[in-house]
Amino acid sequence: QLQLVESGGGLVRPGGSLRLSCVASGFTLDYYTIGWFRQAPGKEREGVSCITRRGASTNYADSVAGRFFISRDNAKNTVSLQMNSLKPEDTAVYYCATTPDYFCSSSVSHFTSWGQGTQVTVSS
Repeated sequence: QLQLVESGGGLVRPGGSLRLSCVASGFTLDYYTIGWFRQAPGKEREGVSCITRRGASTNYADSVAGRFFISRDNAKNTVSLQMNSLKPEDTAVYYCATTPDYFCSSSVSHFTSWGQGTQVTVSS
């Protein structure tokens, strides 16, 4: 069964850090570009960050650039999102997703397989 599983979410104070992981089972991530998205209550799902197949290219939403860092370890079939200097507006459910394309995109429709999401709450 092909599956993406996110983990690492939780409750953190403003200014804190979290590291999210996305692990694939049933298939290898080597052949996929991976995106991280988030969806806050009442808002549309938005692209946060993306990394191409071999990690040659990454991109970030303006709102997280310089605070979030995406990386991948194909040997472990894992993509991570290091989130630093977290703000209350970062509160959302975070999802990882895959696309077989070679390039990154922030568009939800570009990605074909999704995990179930992990909740991140930034609050004092």
